[in-house]
Amino acid sequence: MKRIDNYIWMSVLIILSGILFSCEKEIDIRLDGVEKRYVVEAVVTDEEGGSKVLISQTKDFDEDNTRATVSGAIVSMSDGTNSIDLEETAPGEYTSPTWLGTPGTTYHLRVQIGDEQITASSTMPDLIRMDSLYIREELIFGEIQKLATIDFMDPFGVPNYYRFVLYVNDRKIKQIFAFNDELTDGNANSLSLYVLTEAEDDEDKIKSGDVVRVEMLTTDAAVYKYFFSLANSATGDSNSATPANPVSNLRGNALGYFSAHTIQRKEVVAP
Repeated sequence: MKRIDNYIWMSVLIILSGILFSCEKEIDIRLDGVEKRYVVEAVVTDEEGGSKVLISQTKDFDEDNTRATVSGAIVSMSDGTNSIDLEETAPGEYTSPTWLGTPGTTYHLRVQIGDEQITASSTMPDLIRMDSLYIREELIFGEIQKLATIDFMDPFGVPNYYRFVLYVNDRKIKQIFAFNDELTDGNANSLSLYVLTEAEDDEDKIKSGDVVRVEMLTTDAAVYKYFFSLANSATGDSNSATPANPVSNLRGNALGYFSAHTIQRKEVVAP
């Protein structure tokens, strides 16, 4: 099969950057004086201990950047047959050490904060194997840069959605890497993660001797839309003149997402 290189992936991002699904509601953000809203970041994975819900609250533009955690919520997850209550193990952090997700299963989230109820559903896709992780070099704007590169085979005939999380020396890179297989269905893929930096000595750049780790997540379409729209908003790639919140799969007066996904990790030392 033909191997699809990263240039096509980059073209996909450029082509799709203005295309979000019109059936979803987007909420404009004002810089100050806004009504405070809850932010829910919830995941269930195919590994034990991978279920976690973080709950916080938005702040006005002129407030400090500390996280406004929300304690005392009632948080539960179910698979339609079984359910479990998550315990608050740190301020605003709710976890379950035993809840293990299974591919093909739809999971349901329920969060109760006082009179406010927030719900969501997410279906965990099948695992798609990450074959290898390595570092390759590319000349970018006159400078050789080291790029974390992942090889994997996309299954034919099934829509697939991917998210990658990059760590350099155990420090998470904040940039969002979200892709689909609309133009690469059924192909072998070599995907390089391009880190956008400004300063020449930016610590996000991979250097010789750095320990590079990548997490590969397979997500459903709704979660992909959330992170894709969030990335567009963060980079200013949206066609809208007014910044907007990312497309969420949560129901209720809250921002954020609920993601049921598989997860894999590989690590390499940069040459």
